[in-house]
Parts: sequence; C-alpha cells; structure tokens
Amino acid sequence: MSLESLRIELACGRTTSRALLETCLERALDPEGEGAQTFLHIDVRGARLRADAIDAWRQKGQQMSPYAGLTVSVKDLFDVAGQVTAAGSQVLSSAPPAHEDACAVARLKAAGLIIIGRTNMSEFAYTGIGLNPHYGTPANPFERALKRIPGGSSSGAAISVTDGMAAAGLGTDTGGSCRIPAALTGISGFKPSASRVNGRGVFGLSKSLDSVGVLAPEASCCAIIDSIVAGKDIRLPAEINLRGVKFGVPRTLVLDGLDQHVAQTYSAVLKRLRDAGAELREMALDELAEVATINRRGAIVAVEAYALHQEILRTCADQYDPNVRARIENGMLYSKADYEDACNARRDWITRVQRRMQDVDLLICPTVPIIAPTFSQVADSRDFQHFNLLLLRNPMLANFLDGCSVSIPCHESGTAPVGLMLIDRHGRDEPLLSVAQSVQRLLRSAKNRV
Repeated sequence: MSLESLRIELACGRTTSRALLETCLERALDPEGEGAQTFLHIDVRGARLRADAIDAWRQKGQQMSPYAGLTVSVKDLFDVAGQVTAAGSQVLSSAPPAHEDACAVARLKAAGLIIIGRTNMSEFAYTGIGLNPHYGTPANPFERALKRIPGGSSSGAAISVTDGMAAAGLGTDTGGSCRIPAALTGISGFKPSASRVNGRGVFGLSKSLDSVGVLAPEASCCAIIDSIVAGKDIRLPAEINLRGVKFGVPRTLVLDGLDQHVAQTYSAVLKRLRDAGAELREMALDELAEVATINRRGAIVAVEAYALHQEILRTCADQYDPNVRARIENGMLYSKADYEDACNARRDWITRVQRRMQDVDLLICPTVPIIAPTFSQVADSRDFQHFNLLLLRNPMLANFLDGCSVSIPCHESGTAPVGLMLIDRHGRDEPLLSVAQSVQRLLRSAKNRV
C-alpha cells in the first residue's frame, strides 16, 4: 500500500500504528521469509513502544505529522542512537554504538515515523549487485525460488518494502544504490540532488556523489519521505498533465545491450507517453559516453572511498568482501593530480550536459539494461564485475550530473520487473517527482485497461 493509503487508514480509525507494525514484524520475523537476510537488527521493543505512544497521541487528537505511526527501515549506513553502524561490514560490527541519530533519522522520528530496523546492504555500499558475504543476501521477490539478486547497494531496504516489512526504506545512492534495487524488484527508488538532504551521521562512500535516498512502492511515497528527511513541508507531488512535457530520449550508451524484455517494455512505455501527448525528443547526447573515460582518468569514487578506508585497510583488509576491497583499493592507483583532473573534467561535463538539456524538461531511459540475474550468474568474480558495471552504467549518470533521478516500475504484472528512469537537473527534485508520479499513474491506468 502507498503511504497515503496507510495514512487514510489510520486517520479513519480502520487500523492502528501498532497493528501496522505487528504486520511488518510478523513478516520480518517469519523464519520462512527473507527477514533474516533483509535486516541486520530489528528493534522490536523500541518499535512497539513507539507505535503505542503514537496511537495514544492520535486518540487525544495529537499527531507529529499526518504520516506518524508508519514504519520505515533504515540502511545500515545511518547512525541511530544506541545502535552500531556497521555499513554492512564485519570490520565495523564491533564499533561503539552511535551517540546520536543521523540528521535524516532524527527528522523521520520527529515526524512520528517508526524505525523498525537496520537493513542489510552491499558492504560499504560499494556494489550494485547487493550481495553480502557476511550476513547473507535477501532474494528478489520475482521468481524467488530461482534466487535472483535484489540489486544494491540498498538491497535490504528494497526487500523490506517489497515484502511488506516496512512502508518505506531509507537508503543512500552514490551510483544507483536506491534506483538499481528498486528497478530489479519492481518498486520506486529516488535519488535526490546531493545537497538536498543533510548527510550528517551517514557512513559515506564518496563525498562528491553520495545522496540520501528513498525506496517505496510509488513515487508519491518517495516524495513524502524525501520531504521529511529534507526538512521540507510534507506534501504529495502536484498533479501534472503529461501533454506537452518534453522528455529527452538519449540514444547514446543507455540503450546499449538491452535484453529483449527490457527493450520491449521500454518501447511500450514510450508509446504510452506519446499517446498521452508527451513530446519525446530523441537526443544523441554523445557526452554520456565520456563518463567512463573521465573515471578512468581519476576514478573519483574509488579515490574518495580509499581516503575513507585506508587506515582500516592497513590492519583489517582480510575482513573485507574481496569484491568490495578490490574496488576501494583501486583508488590508491591514482595521484592527487589525476583526481583533481577528473573532478575538473566532471565539472566541465556537467556544464555541457546541462546546456544540451535546455530544450527538454528531463531525460528518460531504462534504469538498468537487464532483468535481475541469479546468484549463480554472479558467483564468479569476473561475472560479478561484468554485471556490476552493467547495472551501474545508467543510474550513475545522474550522480555524475549532480542531478536528481527516480526509477519507477514500468513492467506488466507477472513479468520480470523493469525500471523506468527519469533524470533532471540539480534542485529540480519536486518537479521530477511530480512527473514521475504522473507517469506511474498513466502506466497503472494503461495496465488496468488491459
């Protein structure tokens, strides 16, 4: 259910915060379910006390926000007072508990949201696959028996939402970490402009590209949680008439290697948008092909990640996931001059891409070019790296652009999940979410007519 639907249920007295929480806990604690791989910690007692207090306030006509009493999962990168922030790692699992909440967590609590637990993730948020060798990996809900990957790095956040263990999940997104799992599991994932949400109390990966993001059933749900953690007025996205909205449709890079299902689904979405009166403007946008070259010159994320990890690696390198360790240690291969050159090249690239976007409202493309591979398909380290780069390729463009981006589900019911990604410029988060929710509504109405 959407957050707005749950709000209405609470407001009308058809349910209580405690009842909603117990449903989430039942699913999260079910030994036959994915809860053990989805959560690294579940705060059963604290969540129940919180739910009961919010129900008592509601009976007195008091509320902290319209969405008070709904459950949110929190990625294991966020400080929660009294809990250890391990970032999905073994090496930090014995670190001292946090003294205070991360800014985003504090804002969720102030709005009356219930933090149900800490979600599993790719170690240190540094892969798009979602596997975690230390704590296990939750399986994708699509064809679960086949054990498909959930996507990462916010893997547990996604499964907490798909499996009804939380109404929404708080995540981070450095190169697609909210949007990749959202696309692969059939929900919505939002990466805001990097400066929109205060990152205090978040164990970072890349100071240049990190964003605090959201995973939820719909774009409107993402907008609600985003407005809370950004310290904005809480409101649903404005209604947008898609007629005349100018979508830039890049041809360069983002359509390379599409599997048949993704290609057919994406083509059908473009037709529906065109039929609804949207303007689809094909763009070569050759600049997109330059990103890999810029990264090879200076590897911005790897250099910044290595700066954060070099002290820990000196004494505890053997405790890292080998796939993650290899990516972090890649950062020591570059000089300060290489890094600064890459940062300068990125700034120039942003200017040129923004100039090319002046004639369109936003960009549209598939979030990822493939459906979720199985665990066995990524077991070999070479295959792991191949799929990881493929999954990161499209989403990371928005991070590199310093923009905002959202992935919404666009597949037909019963078929493999496919994500549709919208990208806009820095600071246009709310207009982007309005368009995303309107597109999601259009796609839902089209499905209902079938």
